[in-house]
Amino acid sequence: MNLIHSRRKRGSALGDSTPAYRPGYELVAEQLLEYIAQQNLRPGDRLPTEQGLAQILGASRNVTREAVKVLAAIGRLQVRRGAGIFVAASVGGLLDDELSHFRPTGMEDVRMLLDYRKVIESETARRAASHATPIEVRAIRESAESSLTAATMDDVDTFAKADAAFHDAVGVASHNVFLRASVAGVRRLAAQSDVLLFHGDVPGSLEVAAHQHVAIAEAVAAGAADLAEQLMVEHIATTQSQFESKIRDRLFSPEAHPPSPEAQPPSPEAPTS
Repeated sequence: MNLIHSRRKRGSALGDSTPAYRPGYELVAEQLLEYIAQQNLRPGDRLPTEQGLAQILGASRNVTREAVKVLAAIGRLQVRRGAGIFVAASVGGLLDDELSHFRPTGMEDVRMLLDYRKVIESETARRAASHATPIEVRAIRESAESSLTAATMDDVDTFAKADAAFHDAVGVASHNVFLRASVAGVRRLAAQSDVLLFHGDVPGSLEVAAHQHVAIAEAVAAGAADLAEQLMVEHIATTQSQFESKIRDRLFSPEAHPPSPEAQPPSPEAPTS
């Protein structure tokens, strides 16, 4: 079986026939996730060796090793020294059997993920506006302001931390542990897409996202449930628009150049907004 060659023939993530300029480890990581889904492997199941995976995927052993490393870094695989490579167990309740086959580079899966974020996070914002305590309002405001400060300084790492703190604070203020867990879980999946598709780059404008954080925080502080819900929907819709625009620019820009197949994998930390 040669999954990677067959995948390349199908074109890019957006369905265009134009070849996508993507690092070799990213392509192999995508095909490895596809292989796991095709084989119906579940958390805890053991995978073939690196050499065996390289043969299955039609890739070099070095590129396969880098793909395994990045998938382990984002929590999709577990490498046990002396034991082998395994499908990682869920770290949260959201990642059930179906979502364990989520493809971070598949645009259909990513669009469904963003649609789910709209449903979950808009309701979370609505409830936060209705139930937040003064301390919780302060936490939401402070994290939103921190994200704006980081954005104006183009500090991606600090923004990512403030972004996570903001969405988590809104989840806490909803006073529903299941909503909070769902927000955290879906954002973990979104972060996987950011890492694999953008390699630590930013999928959209930090300042736009930060100003939206501040607007949501003010709606929650005012107890404006309808407005908080609407603003959160708009925030995630903006994220989706920026995400898809970034993908188009990255894949089809006439200035794009093929990176080295041996390029190093990115850090697993990336903002999801």
